[in-house]
Amino acid sequence: MNIICDTSVVINFLKINRLDLLAQYSHAFWVTDHVYQEITVDYPVQQLLFQSALESLAIQKISVEDPQELDLFIDLVKSGQLGAGECATIAVAVHRGYFLAIDDNQAIKKAELLMTPARILRTQDILVRMIRENLLSFETADQMLQNWAIYHRFRLKIPSIKDLFTEDNCLQESSFKWSIFPLVLKSV
Repeated sequence: MNIICDTSVVINFLKINRLDLLAQYSHAFWVTDHVYQEITVDYPVQQLLFQSALESLAIQKISVEDPQELDLFIDLVKSGQLGAGECATIAVAVHRGYFLAIDDNQAIKKAELLMTPARILRTQDILVRMIRENLLSFETADQMLQNWAIYHRFRLKIPSIKDLFTEDNCLQESSFKWSIFPLVLKSV
């Protein structure tokens, strides 16, 4: 599975120096040239870590070149509602069939009109998947949530990642979304 990431998702992991999790994850992470530019210009502190992730192929860079991608990208940019990184990321997800990793609510609403909502992931969804793959414990995921909330102005509406799981270890929300990932949650 390929996951095309908007700046927000990559920055969440960069700010807490946890790109190692993306490298260990079972699916490939991609960014567009536009997201690359946003990260290298707007987040200079994280630039070295990001470059290292690209060099190690934890994240790979692609260009929006396909005529259909370019047409959708231009249409999204013209709407004036989203940034270039979000527009490029959505265009790639729609036309290449990639999963879309994005946290911006307005961008998610736009993407839901263009692609199957089950293919849209937020940072918290990626954390859930990492727990299911035994890359993270609940405790570590909760520490990440707290770190983001306290130090990086990224706050989720849940106090604990455990709130996304029911007692029988199934997701409470969007259970149809995760049915395409037939992994069993193991105790961590």
